[in-house]
Amino acid sequence: MKDIKKDILVRVYLVYLVVFLFGLLVIGRAFMIQQFEKKEFMVMAQKQEIHLDEMEAIRGNILADDGSLLAVSKPMFEVRMDMMTDSLTDEIFRKHVDSLAYHLSELFGGRSQSEWKDYLWEGRRNENRYLVIHRDVTYPELNQMRKFPIFRRGQFKGGLIVLAQYERELPYKSLARRIIGYESGEGDKKVYVGLEGSFTKNLQGIKGQRLMRRVSGQAWMPVDPESQIEPQNGDDVISTLDVNLQDLAETALRKELIADSADHGCVILMEVKTGYLRAMANLGRTKKGTYEEIFNYAIGESQETGSTFKLASFLVALDDGKIDLNTPVNCYGGITTYSGRKMEDSHHGLGVITARQVFEKSSNVGTSRMIYTAYAATPQKYIDGLYRIGINRPLNLQIAGEGKPYIKTTKSKYWSALSLPWMSIGYEISLAPIHLLTLYNAVANNGKMVKPLFVKEIRRNGHVVQRFDPVVINPQIVSPAAIKKAQILLEGVVEEGTGASIKSPFYKIAGKTGTAQIAAGNKGYRQGTKQVQYKGSFVGYFPANDPKYSCIVVIVNPKKGKYYGGAVAAPVFRELSDKLFAIRPDILIPLPFDSTLSLVPVAQKGQKMDLSDAYKAMGFNIVQSGGTSVWAQPSLSNEKVILTAEPVTRGVMPDVKGMGLKDAIYMLEGMGMNVLVKGKGTVVRQTVQPGSLIHKGMPVVIELELKNFKSKTAA
Repeated sequence: MKDIKKDILVRVYLVYLVVFLFGLLVIGRAFMIQQFEKKEFMVMAQKQEIHLDEMEAIRGNILADDGSLLAVSKPMFEVRMDMMTDSLTDEIFRKHVDSLAYHLSELFGGRSQSEWKDYLWEGRRNENRYLVIHRDVTYPELNQMRKFPIFRRGQFKGGLIVLAQYERELPYKSLARRIIGYESGEGDKKVYVGLEGSFTKNLQGIKGQRLMRRVSGQAWMPVDPESQIEPQNGDDVISTLDVNLQDLAETALRKELIADSADHGCVILMEVKTGYLRAMANLGRTKKGTYEEIFNYAIGESQETGSTFKLASFLVALDDGKIDLNTPVNCYGGITTYSGRKMEDSHHGLGVITARQVFEKSSNVGTSRMIYTAYAATPQKYIDGLYRIGINRPLNLQIAGEGKPYIKTTKSKYWSALSLPWMSIGYEISLAPIHLLTLYNAVANNGKMVKPLFVKEIRRNGHVVQRFDPVVINPQIVSPAAIKKAQILLEGVVEEGTGASIKSPFYKIAGKTGTAQIAAGNKGYRQGTKQVQYKGSFVGYFPANDPKYSCIVVIVNPKKGKYYGGAVAAPVFRELSDKLFAIRPDILIPLPFDSTLSLVPVAQKGQKMDLSDAYKAMGFNIVQSGGTSVWAQPSLSNEKVILTAEPVTRGVMPDVKGMGLKDAIYMLEGMGMNVLVKGKGTVVRQTVQPGSLIHKGMPVVIELELKNFKSKTAA
């Protein structure tokens, strides 16, 4: 019995010893690997390493209102070749490598056919499973490559490996670049600005996944395309922008900035009823002296506005019943003082005038005196009126970077005895151009304030998944009666006041000029010997009798002597509105009919046959007089049209005044003259006087102006 027990213990101890020795062996081997064979095993592990890689989705497109592409992901491809794929035998490779080298040389150049052949053979000998064929391959080039010998066999039989990459492209280049946005930075610090940034969650889509195997160094190769999870491409963002109007806005703004040598400026064009932004141009002067979209001044530059803010002051006073359009206001000759500080008008001499005239002439003294008289005892009531309108609140735009509006209250530590009069004329407050335009748009919209919108839809695979309908911020900013009076004030500025230079004979414009000194923070308005910097602006809407569009133009620090809003900003507004009517005549609301005018349309001087055909087509009787010349001057008599011949003598300068551009050029160039044109409309002046002797190649300048033809029927 003892022998059996002893035998069992020996066996147990023997097992323990074997296990112990095995453990020591494992520990020893681990120590050897860790200390002496680590690098070798790491290399082996790297050669066999497999990991899950993310596949970027195709970023969605940004489109204009009509479907035009504003930003698109352009596909680019990197093509590589697996030289050791199982089905690519030496026999197949040897048979087709010459032909493949020839096609690659023809498509990409850079290497001759023989050089391509050597390159491919070297990759084969080195057993390269990820040989670079070409980077930045376009989609049409890729389609050609798929038809090449060997490559046409695909990835597993021909070794063709295609890696897709996407580059963001702006088809219209710099047009509306700050609104559309772009990518900035790299890697983890990569950010998007503009619509690209605000709607990046919609645009970026959902990433896919695929298995990748390390084949050499830092090169990775897809393992099995069938095992990968395909990415879901991003949604498309449909903006409210109109490409044609955006181009018109940028062109008009750039021309004025160059003419004034200004620092920067912006234009915003908004649809009155919906708040849709149809155009937004932001141009700043670069170090090279050119103008580019370097900052979104329209929404981000919150500053003192100057006289354009007077509309808000008048709205509050009208709504509170403090004034009426005919309320007399003393302008004190254009100079007054508050607590020892002088306030002046840009032009002196105004005495007692109506509140309407104060607004039309943009009198600082008149406006401040009117508000000071009404609210000096209760200034917070004036502030409450501004807050009631809503111009103190951010708009929470669909795009980042909105400047913060600032309308202080009487409880502010910065409130002083000067605050009320200076706030009334647009100082000691801060608004961005988009805030001010939203206010004017509300007046055009009969008191309904709507939120400015940059995007109207999100689409996925052509289907609408989200729609952004117009948003009402304030259904009635002031009483309807006050709105009607404000509309009269704004029309009066263009008809009789500081905006009269842009009055149109074809449609009514309502708006307000503004000129503000620019403060440099705590340094004040004047810095040493430097001149005061100004900002000229014009904001309004058109056509005034049925508003369709509102618009603001801001020109900052013009340096060519003129800086008033009526001189630098209003012309841009008028140019944009004129061109908009030229391409959108359907929005033109005719001016009220004048019963004293003739029902017979008056035409320009032109070719007799064309004039005759036109009047006959409208059913009018034609009377011809004065000879057989092909040119004639139309006139009216007792509801008849008289075409009086305009004789033209070769070698003698004709009278082209009253002609349209095409006819004038046709006539003068037909006589061999070199014609230069200024303006548009009807010819009103010519540098070579009628009856002068002329010769071939002689230069002549013709000046044209737009005219509103109003002609009474002869009694």
